[in-house]
Amino acid sequence: MSAFKKLAGDTALYGISTIVARSVNFLLAPIQTYAFKQPASLSSNVTLYAWIGVLLTVYTLGLETAFFRFAARNKGAENEFERVRVFNRTLTIVSAVSVVATLLILLFATPITIALGYPGQERFISWTALLVGIDAIMAIPFARLRVENKAKQFVAAKITNILLNVGLNVFFLIVCKGIVEGQFLPQLLPVAQFLYRPEIGAGYILLANLIANALYFFILRGAFRGFKLAFEWPEAKALVVYAFPIMLTGLAGVLNTLTDRLFLREFLPDGFYAGFSSEDALGIYGQCFKLSVFISLAIQSFKFAAEPFFFGQAGDKNAPDLLARVTKWFIIVCVLLWVAVSLNMDLAGLLLSKKYRTGLGVVPLLMLGNLLLGIYYNISFWFKLSDKTKFGTLITVVGLAVTFGLNWLLIPQIGYMGCAWAFLASSFVMMALCYILGERYYPVPYNIPSAVGYVAGGGLLIYLNSFIHISNLWVAVPFHLALFGLFVGCVIAIEWDTIGDGLRRLRTPAKQKSPTS
Repeated sequence: MSAFKKLAGDTALYGISTIVARSVNFLLAPIQTYAFKQPASLSSNVTLYAWIGVLLTVYTLGLETAFFRFAARNKGAENEFERVRVFNRTLTIVSAVSVVATLLILLFATPITIALGYPGQERFISWTALLVGIDAIMAIPFARLRVENKAKQFVAAKITNILLNVGLNVFFLIVCKGIVEGQFLPQLLPVAQFLYRPEIGAGYILLANLIANALYFFILRGAFRGFKLAFEWPEAKALVVYAFPIMLTGLAGVLNTLTDRLFLREFLPDGFYAGFSSEDALGIYGQCFKLSVFISLAIQSFKFAAEPFFFGQAGDKNAPDLLARVTKWFIIVCVLLWVAVSLNMDLAGLLLSKKYRTGLGVVPLLMLGNLLLGIYYNISFWFKLSDKTKFGTLITVVGLAVTFGLNWLLIPQIGYMGCAWAFLASSFVMMALCYILGERYYPVPYNIPSAVGYVAGGGLLIYLNSFIHISNLWVAVPFHLALFGLFVGCVIAIEWDTIGDGLRRLRTPAKQKSPTS
């Protein structure tokens, strides 16, 4: 199997869990928005999940990527003992940081709730701290599965977690909540009242997530094999020194993608949206943001496969050409996802209850921002492969500055549309800087005309479609699907040489095995 086919296969396999996870997150939106019809009810939930992303980056210290790098230096069965030692050191550091940080958050839960503007929600802060601690610790066993090419175990664990999370959301927010509110099964009211308390409300989303993630310790117990606490400072120091710039880059990147949800409630003037408070606006934006996840889906599934793959290919002279080919097809897939969702916003909007649909205009911009951010992640391999991670920190800090500045300027003027434009601008700046620097230190023959053509073509179609308003959903959906089909047909026509060659290769083995051939 060629390197390109192996990466494509791994990406598809990792993509199964990512697709299911993101699709479920997409489908949880109606459960949560119909369960809590007033957007302000989900405001604190949006804020806490934003902080989960920030804290998780700090807890892991960038050591997930460091583990890939140091494990790749000890490939082969003869070096398994050394790989286990790297695993032990990495997991020991992350576990120590996670335990200490979680205890500190639990200790200071009350002042934290006051600082966030949600006094009285200490239990939610505690659940958040525990959730982050578990996720940080489990990041290293998951990384080990990826290094050892155990994608099936990785996917099985992720899907099991997803099913548990969804089941618990349905149980708390539909079954128990419905019984307590007298909608059905009155004979189970005493049990439901014990399990569901209205004052917790949207906090059950956090609790469901926490219970499901805690079960990872049982589901992935095999990934801990051979683990022993290892505080070997000289070796651990090498890990931390390599990882720390990556952590700073990751932290700036996470803040870059979460600044909108952290700033919106603070910067939005009172009464900006008629009939909605700042908490309502945050709840609306947070739920509409979920509709933009399909680009993140492609990014995440690719990253799961690509990081260990490209570190393993670092010494191959063909690595730049392979990276260029991968990036081209990554862009094509992401543009197709962007166009598909953006053309069908009327249909996607049905996933949200009525009050939340006022924010649907941000979705195409957020998806384009995620698309550009995905390109940045693809072309950023140059500074990881060349051990110049300081450039990653520099690029992401610049992007963060753009995000901060534009959110500060635009939110008071255009509300949550300002968040979307700020994210898009920041993603473009990071992508452009990464490309310019990469061409100097690690040249890769990217097909720039192809990338610009697909993004511009998709954007033009979405823009022109925004002028066509069809109120009848039975007419609108077929029309938008036809437009998308036309766009897909254009892509196939342009790339037919590559697609046709791939199809011929798929058919060739079958012909060779035929007894009549």
